[in-house]
Amino acid sequence: MRSGRRTRRALAVCLTALALLTGCTSQGDGDGTDGVPTPGVPGSAEPGTLRVLASSELSDMKPVLDRVREDTGLTVRLTPIGTLDAVDMLAKGTTDGAYDAVWLSSNDSLRLRPEAAQRIVSETPVMASPVAIGVKDATVRRLGWRPGSVTWSQVEQAVADGKLTYGMTDPARSNSGFATLVSVASALSGAQSALTDADVAKATPRLREFFAGQQLTSGSSGWLAAAYQRRGNVDALLNYESVLMGIPDLTVIRPTDGVLTADYPLSTLASTDDSTRGDVRRLAEALRAPEIQREITRSTHRRPVLTSVPPAPGLDTSRRRELPSPGSRSVADGLLDAYENDLRRPSRTVYVLDTSGSMAGERLTRLKTALTALTGDFRDREEVTLMPFGSDVKRVTTHVVDPADPGAGLAGIRRDTERLTAEGDTAVYTSLEKAYDHLGGGRDAFTSIVLMTDGENTTGTDAAGFDRFYGSLGGQRQEIPVFPILFGDSDRAELTHIAELTGGRLFDAQKGSLDGAFEEIRGYQ
Repeated sequence: MRSGRRTRRALAVCLTALALLTGCTSQGDGDGTDGVPTPGVPGSAEPGTLRVLASSELSDMKPVLDRVREDTGLTVRLTPIGTLDAVDMLAKGTTDGAYDAVWLSSNDSLRLRPEAAQRIVSETPVMASPVAIGVKDATVRRLGWRPGSVTWSQVEQAVADGKLTYGMTDPARSNSGFATLVSVASALSGAQSALTDADVAKATPRLREFFAGQQLTSGSSGWLAAAYQRRGNVDALLNYESVLMGIPDLTVIRPTDGVLTADYPLSTLASTDDSTRGDVRRLAEALRAPEIQREITRSTHRRPVLTSVPPAPGLDTSRRRELPSPGSRSVADGLLDAYENDLRRPSRTVYVLDTSGSMAGERLTRLKTALTALTGDFRDREEVTLMPFGSDVKRVTTHVVDPADPGAGLAGIRRDTERLTAEGDTAVYTSLEKAYDHLGGGRDAFTSIVLMTDGENTTGTDAAGFDRFYGSLGGQRQEIPVFPILFGDSDRAELTHIAELTGGRLFDAQKGSLDGAFEEIRGYQ
């Protein structure tokens, strides 16, 4: 496990990522992407309104919160963020005065960081959803599985036999990914209690075999589900049961040898006054009322916490072993470090970087600063290509982070970053075509293209020409997504089209920071 080369995130990220997905507010404001509040900019406190920092998947709770508002008069303003990013904000104290409560999928990560745990004074579980495997119905039949008796070992064997591929979220950024990683490691190590370093070491050979089957990674459950449906050639998804229940033609399986379960506790911040704490308590009581619990399980496929309310139809009611989270932060750090640098498939990324004349001055400085900072996050075995462009691609330099000497590759990236100069027009589409040509068939890796531009296309291939080029690509290359970054005066419509065409996702550095956008994309690489 490395310690000095990079600051490894287990239960926190080194930058607060802009993990903003879809709007999920009963009454939204702020200045985040597409009108969603940005973490740290939630709007001022208002009587009768609770500002809640919430796990991003809680966007589906809006109808329930609208009903709660009718019943209680309380308006809930959710600011969506990745669970592990929220823990980082709590640890830094940036939630004080900005939010009244946090509503995360689990507080297990929070409890491993005393500086974060001390920021809350109460927590009330609202609903539950276990980690599960959603497997294509046809694949279940082909494997001959009985859904009620499948184990993680059977899943591992199917992967080893080349009969099962899957997608899961990045455990360094998503609690669903982290809970899945812990569930698999606990089951394959045979741990009888909370994972230890010895358990992780024991399970590593089997974990390496298990993660050879991972074909999709993502920073969010929503994008993962969309990518799975777009690709069509991945057999399964690992995520929370509630997410999987909303995807057609999947058999949802909870392995019998154990999973972690999210309990979605509503937690009051210690920085609040007595009146606000009373409002949070009223909200928690309203969410646990029988009629609201029935609405939650019906509309979100999460399980009620009241034993008097039955789970929605389709939710398996048989008992399963509940696994504990790691008992120490060092174990969680070690498990994540092993996953990112050894267990998972490596990453392969082309950074298509606008260095046209309009980037001169502060914009180029910001780009260099963001890329230099990002080198602290590149993983072992990762292949990084820098492709700066103006009127055409200026040069192509590729570096691999060799586990035997990671410093050499990282130093090379920093040197090439410092060499960037601004001149020329803006050949967005021509440069993207050359990025696809560079990648070719490539390695067995999570492969993607990151496009950063501060303006619209002005020369070279046009949008229609790029569409034709992309349509002519072979199946494997068509699976390579482009992640465009809005920056400066770039054209949102142009970049949105590129993201939608290629199955990528748009990231906004016009309303947030450029380094934050680059950092958030890491969850998708």
